[in-house]
Amino acid sequence: MSKAKPPTPARSVDEQLRVLMRGVEYGDKQIHRTMERELHERLAGGRPLRVYLGVDPTAPDLTLGHTVAMRKLRQFQDLGHETVLLIGGFTSLIGDPSDKDSVRPMLTPEEIEANARTYLDQAFTVLDRDRTIVRNNAEWLDKLTFADLIKIASNYTVGQFLQRESFAQRRRRGDPIYVHEFFYAFMQAYDAVALETDVQVGGIDQLFNLMAGRDLQRVYGQPPQIAVTLPILVGTDGAQKMSKTLGNHIALNDPPQEMYGKVMSIPDHVMIDYFTLVTDVSADELDEMRRQLAERSVNPMDVKKRLARAIVADLHGEAAAEEAERHFTRTFQERELPEDVPEYALTPETQAAKEGFGHEWAPSFHDVAAIIFRARLASSMSTARRLIRQGAVEINGQRLERNIAALEPGSTIRVGKHRFLRIVPADQ
Repeated sequence: MSKAKPPTPARSVDEQLRVLMRGVEYGDKQIHRTMERELHERLAGGRPLRVYLGVDPTAPDLTLGHTVAMRKLRQFQDLGHETVLLIGGFTSLIGDPSDKDSVRPMLTPEEIEANARTYLDQAFTVLDRDRTIVRNNAEWLDKLTFADLIKIASNYTVGQFLQRESFAQRRRRGDPIYVHEFFYAFMQAYDAVALETDVQVGGIDQLFNLMAGRDLQRVYGQPPQIAVTLPILVGTDGAQKMSKTLGNHIALNDPPQEMYGKVMSIPDHVMIDYFTLVTDVSADELDEMRRQLAERSVNPMDVKKRLARAIVADLHGEAAAEEAERHFTRTFQERELPEDVPEYALTPETQAAKEGFGHEWAPSFHDVAAIIFRARLASSMSTARRLIRQGAVEINGQRLERNIAALEPGSTIRVGKHRFLRIVPADQ
């Protein structure tokens, strides 16, 4: 999607509005009507709008879930509007509490800077690098005085914050809520003032912060920004927000075959949400897919393959998507092993004591969780153990029920539906 192309030829206000409001969600009909009306009025002014999306580099990798808001920013970009990707170099010091029911760990400036570099590389798989203005909110937030903060904070009440679900849950449990966490909304609100924005794009969990920006812009004599918020993309489990911690994520830097396989693992009931939020399939085509799925006149597998191919093609190109689909068909539908299964030579570090023999080492028995982690099929030992507990690991086609298993050259370990490992002799 990030291939450079000229802005879309001028469209009518109604046509732009139809594109820009697709998939938008507020959880409140009145807010939806207000934002849609104001966006229509701002577009009717005829000038390019200044639109921004803020991202906090609190971790090194982006997931498909992050691209939902980025794709909306790209739509504004392709319609000829001025788009800003704002790196939260200062807000990351706190971390957004919007979707958290516990306090976030504070990062160092060095960690934030390192994460920001990887964020930009990955973000430009969606955004057009040449038409994206990159800013860092440390430019202005680092310069605010204590008097400035008092002025900003005086526009909000403690009650407003305690009504937020993330804080309300912690208050009910008696967990601490730290004062510095309130600052996050102040700082994000001031970003809108500093950039003098017309529109801010974000997830629906950001709505409080975006509306706070509207309020502060009024205080500073600016027209209030229009909030454009998107639903949260659920992970491959079809239930919870996509997250690396939960292991239900699709990473932007996943290889094409792995990305395709992960998309194919999502439940059928979230396919339309994925089409809506992370593809360019038209509204008419979406309606037709909904009808066909409801009437069972189409095989859901075929619909999901179209989805997987579209996502991989967007991020890796058409050729990679076609090869990933052939790999999936060969490996999963025809139950063949991939031709390029990674190999792993057993080492003493993964040997385990054979049950019933005390501490006697049994070379043929190994800690499979350790092997999965060492082979980078899991991000941590705890994740590897969790995959085994969940029944997501097989050896030679048999589901593994515990960490320890007998392995020998030629054994095949399968993790999930799309990751394999072949055991080879230690001296190979």
